[in-house]
Amino acid sequence: MKRENLFPNLGIGLGLRAPHYSHIAQSHPPLGWFEAISENYMGLSESGSGRPRKILESFRKDYEIVLHGVSLSIGSTDELNFSYLTKLKELAQVIQPKWISDHLCWTGVKGENVHDLLPLPFTKEAINHLVSRICRVQDFLGRRILLENVSSYITFKHSEMTEWDFLSEISNKADCGILLDINNVYVNSVNHEFDPVAYLKALPPERIGQIHLAGHSRQGELLIDTHDAPVCNEVWDLFRIAVKLFGQVATMVEWDAKIPDFSTLQAEADKAEKIISQETEETNECRALLA
Repeated sequence: MKRENLFPNLGIGLGLRAPHYSHIAQSHPPLGWFEAISENYMGLSESGSGRPRKILESFRKDYEIVLHGVSLSIGSTDELNFSYLTKLKELAQVIQPKWISDHLCWTGVKGENVHDLLPLPFTKEAINHLVSRICRVQDFLGRRILLENVSSYITFKHSEMTEWDFLSEISNKADCGILLDINNVYVNSVNHEFDPVAYLKALPPERIGQIHLAGHSRQGELLIDTHDAPVCNEVWDLFRIAVKLFGQVATMVEWDAKIPDFSTLQAEADKAEKIISQETEETNECRALLA
């Protein structure tokens, strides 16, 4: 399927985590880019408090960087936090990331941050609320952002549509991108009993700017998005389908707990790269036969 390139394909990347700073600086691993958690580097430009910022700036000389936030709380009923957005904009002006992303969720209300990515009801009212706020954020930052589908463990009785229709309508109306977390699609498909392939097929290909892959764990009957294990076979299978549907999209592996040595992460990244290469080759062969 032909895609309009709203976001460039950066190839394979990894999450930038402090335990791997030294290895990256010394070994310069062959990756196209790193994803940095925005909040770890915001407001750190003052002398004596800016070591993480200086490290990120040094890596920016050799790699493309994208910024990924966890505190935008785009779905909250609180006013947008322009103090937060000002710090994010300042960071972006220094680092010049290829893009900025966050999560399609809310993280608190009445000024309280619960430090969790809380799901939203899939309603027209929520869409209108979100689209207005996304447009204001994009206008303030001066750039299109991406929003990630989150894992969830409850559903809302008053939801009016599927998660994939909700995500698609928001991205189209707000003219924003989608950070497609394949693991979260799979986790939710098990927790809420839907077809994950139907989810992928319903998304607008031109809006998919980045893909996340990660591991999860099981607690009783639920799958929990813990980012503390290798990508499972079912998620790799879904990723293959995503590559067929969306083509070559910037893809990265997240691993945020029980963080392994860098070689383990590199092996996961290499597996993703191999799948993209295989699926792209098969697609090109099919096109050649049909030409």
